[in-house]
Amino acid sequence: MTRIAVIGGTGYAGSNIVAEGVRRGHTVVSVARKVPADRIEGATYIEGTMLDAPALAAELDGVDVVVFATSPRGDMVGKMREAVDGVIAALPLSVRVGVIGGAGGSLVAPGGPRVIDSGFPEEIKPEAMEAIGILEDLQADTSGRDWFYIHPAGGFGAWAPGERTGSYRTGGDVIVTDDKGESFISGADFAVAVLDEIESPAHVRERFTVGY
Repeated sequence: MTRIAVIGGTGYAGSNIVAEGVRRGHTVVSVARKVPADRIEGATYIEGTMLDAPALAAELDGVDVVVFATSPRGDMVGKMREAVDGVIAALPLSVRVGVIGGAGGSLVAPGGPRVIDSGFPEEIKPEAMEAIGILEDLQADTSGRDWFYIHPAGGFGAWAPGERTGSYRTGGDVIVTDDKGESFISGADFAVAVLDEIESPAHVRERFTVGY
């Protein structure tokens, strides 16, 4: 089984990924600044911060995959891109990295434009741009490290949790929508997509989109 660390493992995306990883029998470590009172049975919880990359990397010694499921909010505004880069640099090159981005960086159609450039809410543009910056850093990386970056559907969040069906579609660079033009995926099925990619890598040093 794979040893997986989920940074931001107590958040919406992170907790679903932790739960799916445990469900499949992997060794899963959830990393957050505080250990939650309610924990997923079978997962290990540790305290850690991306702002101290060497210490965090040391705590993750021995893991095979590190998934970043964090958002640049609160005191992480303007800091997350640099923090993620620092943690990745401190990890052994053998560790595969996964990053959970946002829908804003995906394309509305083949060849563009991006979702963020197509009537995207102004109030969350800074957050989306920072997530896009992390993708740009991964794409510019010359170390040879394996990574994947996932854009969820537009309707992805704790406000619309949905259920686990075990099904989803991928769309390459283009946001996934249904036949009505709506874009949605539940947290549980998004986690299914993440674990499928970890177990059977199909996007080596690539980004991809996920939705129904």
